[in-house]
Amino acid sequence: MRISQEHGAEPGTSGWRTYAACATAVAAAAIVGGVAVEPDSRWYRSLRKPPWQPPSWAFGVVWTPLYASLAWATGRALGRTEGSRRRVLAAALGGNLVLNAAWNWLFFARESPRAGLAGTLLLDASNAALLRCVHRADPAAARALVPYAAWCGFATALNASIARRNP
Repeated sequence: MRISQEHGAEPGTSGWRTYAACATAVAAAAIVGGVAVEPDSRWYRSLRKPPWQPPSWAFGVVWTPLYASLAWATGRALGRTEGSRRRVLAAALGGNLVLNAAWNWLFFARESPRAGLAGTLLLDASNAALLRCVHRADPAAARALVPYAAWCGFATALNASIARRNP
């Protein structure tokens, strides 16, 4: 993913094109991942799930603002970096979005809680790397990513519980 600094933008500021590029990338990942999700499938309904699993409708309600905060935070951070740090941050975001979308394919399309668990553990590691990169550029933007990382951690615990209950 290549996100370039807008012509004429002051160094260290985030122009609308940076935010738009981040929002587009996040939306694309959400769409690509969402295609694989089938919470009403026979397979998913047959899984034994923990009693603390949220209802299906809650996931869409939670993910929408998390994706918005991800787009805003990374757009802001990218606008405050230049050179190799900007490239590293853009790569961290791109890798994170790939892993975010991939989880749905690993869990739902492959019908494999264990593959999903592997994917979400990688996503958690990617979240830590992304948080570090964003924090270097803008601590306020990094704070905005904490709920995203926390929700992914919750999703990892949920996925692990489902994998354990359905060997």
